[in-house]
Amino acid sequence: MAFSSGGGSGAMADINVTPLVDVMLVLLIIFMVTAPMMSYEIQIDLPQPSNVMPENPVDPPPPIRLRIDESGQLYFDNSQIGKNSLKPALMVQAGFDPQPTLEIETSPEVRYEVLAEVLATAKNAGMIKIGFVETM
Repeated sequence: MAFSSGGGSGAMADINVTPLVDVMLVLLIIFMVTAPMMSYEIQIDLPQPSNVMPENPVDPPPPIRLRIDESGQLYFDNSQIGKNSLKPALMVQAGFDPQPTLEIETSPEVRYEVLAEVLATAKNAGMIKIGFVETM
């Protein structure tokens, strides 16, 4: 048992902080070593200032509405079109400089294969902007 030699009035009330300081120093060294490894550079191309005025934006062309009814029949801007003539019509539209958006509207009863075939045809024709329209 450890007894205090100084005045004999009870147990020692001082906290031994040496282990706490040792742990804190070890943690400090760990953070100092790992902190430079956690930072890395990201290459960002920022826009550079120029004196040239930007061109006026061109208004987008009206969208193309492609409707597929429950029997699988295609309607290109409210006019009936066959599956064989869909790709040439879309290739013409894809050639315009601001390409119009192709809006596809389908009936809920349309088979998935018909829609997948139309999407593949539009992609193969060069259409980039393709959207889906909700039926009411």
